[in-house]
Amino acid sequence: MKLAVFDTSGRELRKIDVADDVFGIEPNRAVLHQAYVAQMANRRAGTASTRSRGEVAGSTVKIRRQKGLGRSRQGSTKAPHHVGGGVSHGPKPHSFAVRLPRQMRRLALRSALSSHAADGGLVIVEGLVPNEPRTRAVQGALSALKVERTALVVSGEYEPNLTLAARNIDQVKALPAANLNVVDLVNAHHVVLTEDAVRKIEALWGGANARPARGRQEAS
Repeated sequence: MKLAVFDTSGRELRKIDVADDVFGIEPNRAVLHQAYVAQMANRRAGTASTRSRGEVAGSTVKIRRQKGLGRSRQGSTKAPHHVGGGVSHGPKPHSFAVRLPRQMRRLALRSALSSHAADGGLVIVEGLVPNEPRTRAVQGALSALKVERTALVVSGEYEPNLTLAARNIDQVKALPAANLNVVDLVNAHHVVLTEDAVRKIEALWGGANARPARGRQEAS
């Protein structure tokens, strides 16, 4: 498939061929959802902790005798229903990590990219990386390209000038192609790519990497 390349003033320069198996597939919404949920779960620290009745400080002596007082039966002051007692069924530190197969992770990324390409939310820009970390240059380019909502700006390699310039713009995030992830792609209304980023994405998740080889490999 072909996608248009624009300059920083919003003028279309040319069209380039991009890999259909990365930017032109039918998005798999189910896998995309699973990958999004898994990535959000992997961000959780899982450090919440409470003390049970066996861990709080206090005496285990019975509060009062069992019978004869006409009052309720009570045991230790460390019971959950007492002030200062332990927490019943409270959280304990544990991992929320979810592991997805590599093929599903790659399919989710390609689905997100293809969805943006189909909806017109994917823009390829030439000369986007500034020579100096000036926010005004990046902001002007995004305004000219009519990128007015949440945007993800992707470069081929890590570009410090682009990262520094974009971080001062509200709802804009810049990262290299190797750090592309499902959550940032789904949360963005526009994905702005350099041409180097397009080729890097194709190399990482297209071609032979789109469908891992199955079975035994023949010796060459």
